[in-house]
Amino acid sequence: MSESLIWSAVGLYLVASLIVAWRSRQGPVASMADYFLGSRQMGGVVSALSYSATTYSAFMMVGLAGLTYAGGVGAFGFEILYFAGVSLVAIFGPRFWAVGRHFGFVTPSEMLGHRYESRWVARAMVLTSCLFLIPYAAVQLAGVGYLLSGMSGGAVSFTTGVVVATVLAILFSRIAGMRSVAWTDSLQALFMIVASTLVALLVVHELGGFGALFDRLALEHPQALVVPGNGVFNLINFLGLTLPWFFFSLSNPQVSQRLFMPKDLGAMRRMLLGFLVFGFIYTLVSVLWGFSALVAFPALESADLATPTLLASTHVPPVLGVIVMVGILAAAVSTIDSIMLTLASMLARDLRATSRDADGEQRQLRLGKWVMPVIALVALGFAELRLDLIAVLSVASSAGLVVAVPAIVGAFFWRRGTALGALISILGAGGLVLASFMTGIRPMGLPPGIWGLPVAAVLYIAASLVSRPPQQADRFMQVAAGRQPG
Repeated sequence: MSESLIWSAVGLYLVASLIVAWRSRQGPVASMADYFLGSRQMGGVVSALSYSATTYSAFMMVGLAGLTYAGGVGAFGFEILYFAGVSLVAIFGPRFWAVGRHFGFVTPSEMLGHRYESRWVARAMVLTSCLFLIPYAAVQLAGVGYLLSGMSGGAVSFTTGVVVATVLAILFSRIAGMRSVAWTDSLQALFMIVASTLVALLVVHELGGFGALFDRLALEHPQALVVPGNGVFNLINFLGLTLPWFFFSLSNPQVSQRLFMPKDLGAMRRMLLGFLVFGFIYTLVSVLWGFSALVAFPALESADLATPTLLASTHVPPVLGVIVMVGILAAAVSTIDSIMLTLASMLARDLRATSRDADGEQRQLRLGKWVMPVIALVALGFAELRLDLIAVLSVASSAGLVVAVPAIVGAFFWRRGTALGALISILGAGGLVLASFMTGIRPMGLPPGIWGLPVAAVLYIAASLVSRPPQQADRFMQVAAGRQPG
């Protein structure tokens, strides 16, 4: 695919997105909630599309397609289990929304700090989120780098693709904060689902139709249609990948923060239903991409090149290929700018004590805006390391973040949960997970994705039972349940 066609498409995407982002501005930004939560006034359709674009990033069309290419149909089961985990939003979404409105929370870490009456709990959540979310943002940047480089035959370098995604994410997040990100996310989500679905159907047609595609898979790659297949999805690996992913909607703060944003519970319900429809279609499309690439190009050097190679091939007309490329670029950028906004809000809001009056809010807002490009540059540096499969790195980040789940669940359902329990579970289990990934040591041969959550739960319960519970736990839980606190 020609370099000029690629840059022309990126330029058109940039212009259209900047117009949408600029038009999303609605008066002066007076508070952290205005900038980082869209003033808590997001409608159901925009919330659904934005939630989808943030969640389904370069991981899907590059990462999940690559995982399908490498491991076969087990990738579909892996993603469907994540999909089932979104049902947690039906339980926890209204509770996040209720306490966010009542207490004025801006970040999930602020919520935990308030519930456990400890700023150190909030700080522990901030530290853990930075350690594991910045690499996840880097994964998105790497996805764009692989995409542009692969489709251009190397004419656009990996580094150039990473820099382009970084600059776009900074631009969109700076214009109007979460409001501009949500509106550009909506545009990007519609664009990527329509384009990828239509072109996937075209590719299948070029390969002879669905029947011919799966006949060739059964004949030439029979291991791709069974589990564990070639071994990528043996039971241990499958559990290690899927368990952290199941709790993604709770553990990843850039996702759970969005539960503070809908204007009412009706909007939240529409958000969840819209996301489920979007996600199911996009999962099928991504897996189909991986299978198609396996049939068309069975000897790729890296599985993460499956989608770029397919888009740059003769199976896809150049114009359609570049349209899908822009859709994947948009998906990656939407995740990166959401992560930037969330981490910036957490660092500005929760890392140090600041008054919540108007002056304090403005100081936090200025700090948050300043921190965003710093986060992006750190992620850019990490992306240049080009580590492992995109899908595996994404799940590694979730394995580190899932240690916060016991403290989150306990905040809403266990009055006896304490600050000590939350601190020890988040920092202790998180440290063990990080050490395991850095050293490669697997206790009993099990990956951190399997034992991280149980270890965190045991630490949380044990430490809570030997320490004093917060005085205001009942009030928090009553608000979360929709009851008037006594």
